[in-house]
Amino acid sequence: TGTLTEGKMTMVNMYTGTVSYDVEGKGFDPTVGSIKREGSGKDAGSDVAVRSSLLSAVLCCNTTISKVKDPETGEEKWEPKGNSSEAPIVVAARKIGLDENISKEYRRVLEIPFSSSRKMMLTVSDVSGRDWLCAGGMALPPNTSLLSVCKGAPNFILDYCTEQLLEDGSSAPLTEQDKQHVLEIVDKYSSRALRVLAIAVRTFEEMPFDTTSEDITTDQKFEACRSNLRLMGLVASIDPDRDGVPESVLAARGAGIRVVMITGDYLKTAIAIAHNVNILQQSDDVALSAVDCARLRPDGNYLSHTDMDLLTSSVRVFARAKPEDKLEIVKS
Repeated sequence: TGTLTEGKMTMVNMYTGTVSYDVEGKGFDPTVGSIKREGSGKDAGSDVAVRSSLLSAVLCCNTTISKVKDPETGEEKWEPKGNSSEAPIVVAARKIGLDENISKEYRRVLEIPFSSSRKMMLTVSDVSGRDWLCAGGMALPPNTSLLSVCKGAPNFILDYCTEQLLEDGSSAPLTEQDKQHVLEIVDKYSSRALRVLAIAVRTFEEMPFDTTSEDITTDQKFEACRSNLRLMGLVASIDPDRDGVPESVLAARGAGIRVVMITGDYLKTAIAIAHNVNILQQSDDVALSAVDCARLRPDGNYLSHTDMDLLTSSVRVFARAKPEDKLEIVKS
C-alpha cells in the first residue's frame, strides 16, 4: 500500500488504559493539536496511561522530527527522519511534552528490528534506578532494571499479552473477553483506513537469557523478551491516498487491467484503502474479493496449484501478506 498512499501518517486516535482518545493536528508539526479524551474533549496530556504508552512507544522508535528549511520557499517546516510508521508516534509524544530525545535517558541494550515474519519490533532499555516509567507515568515494580517494548501488528502482539494497563497506571489480567474488545477497537479503526499499531511492555530485573553466550540466536532473544507482555495500548494513524491513484486505478480497470493489491496491512485496513483508491468498488462482495493471506496456507502449507489459481482469479486484495505469500500469488 506504500505505492498507493503518501507515507505521511498522522496519528488521529489512541486507545490506552481501556480509554479511547482523539489526537488533534495534522502532519508532522508537534506544536499543533493535543490529545483529548474521546467524547468529553478533556485534555489528556497528563493522563498516566497516555504518557506511559507514548513513552514506551518512543523507546521502540528510531525516528526523529526536526524543523528544516524549504529550499524553494525558505519556509521552515517539520519533517521526520526515519520510519514513516514511527513518525506519528514521535509527533504525538511531543504534543504531551515527551521529546524523542528523552530516549537518550534510557540506554538501549537490545534492538530486534521489525520483520515481516515477526510483525513487530522489540527493544530493551535500561530503566534501573527509576520508580516511575517517566514523569507522570506508571510505577515500575521494585528492582526493575530493564524494560522490553514491543511495537507492531495488534493481532500478533495480543497473542503474547497476559495483562493490560489500566487508566490509573496499574494493571490487570488480560482475559479472552478483553482481547476480543481490543480487537473490536482495532476493527473500528481499521475500517476507517487507519494504520493501527499495538504497544506492549514487560519489565525485568535482568536479561531473560544468557548475555555471555554467543550461541543464542536473535529469534531466541526475541522469544525470551516478548513473553507475558502488558498491553499498553493502540495507536491509529491515517495515511492519505497519493494524488491521482484513484483515477489511475479506474483508467486501468477501463482498459481491462485487473488491479490487485498485496499488502502486509490488517485486512480491514486493506479493504478500506482499496475502497478509497477504487481497487474495490461498493458493489464488490469483500468476502470474495479480499482475503487474509492465512487463507493461502490454511494448515501451514500452501493450497494446491488448482485451488490457489481459483482463489487468486477472483481476489483483488491480499492482506497480512508475508514475502513468500507474494511469490505464491504472483506465480499463480
